[in-house]
Amino acid sequence: MKRGTAVVDDEQERRMLKIGDVSKRSGIGIEALRFYEKSGLLDSPARTYSGYRVYGEDVLERLAFIKQAQALGFSLDEIRQIIDDARKGQSPCDEVREIVRHRMEELDARLRELHRYRKELKTTLEEWDKVGRAPGHICGLIESSDVGHGCHDKTEGLKRGKRGA
Repeated sequence: MKRGTAVVDDEQERRMLKIGDVSKRSGIGIEALRFYEKSGLLDSPARTYSGYRVYGEDVLERLAFIKQAQALGFSLDEIRQIIDDARKGQSPCDEVREIVRHRMEELDARLRELHRYRKELKTTLEEWDKVGRAPGHICGLIESSDVGHGCHDKTEGLKRGKRGA
């Protein structure tokens, strides 16, 4: 058992939740709960004399918070930082707003990229519909395509010496 881990007596143990109970009530697997503990998302649980993890009801609130933060797109590292700030008595709300603001900027950029890519695909498909079949080693339509790789713009094609926009 880790040094500093609280050990509960039989009476306290009866009022607490074992890891299987927490898993069932939260919908989070036992291995994930152990991972959350190791990574600092959950406080170290108390232990029974026989070494079993036991948790107070408050762990369910923490797990609900983690699930909600994940649903909002926060990474586990970001969630851990938010929890650490709260443990220190600091409000993480300003940091949370900044993370979301930055995430929105990233999403807006990604959406612009996806719209450009969709437009390229639509134009390419319209051209292919006019051509029908094209000769090539495998598929002439693909082999003659100008649509770039990776970032979905034509700069990649130019780097490889293909015709660009």
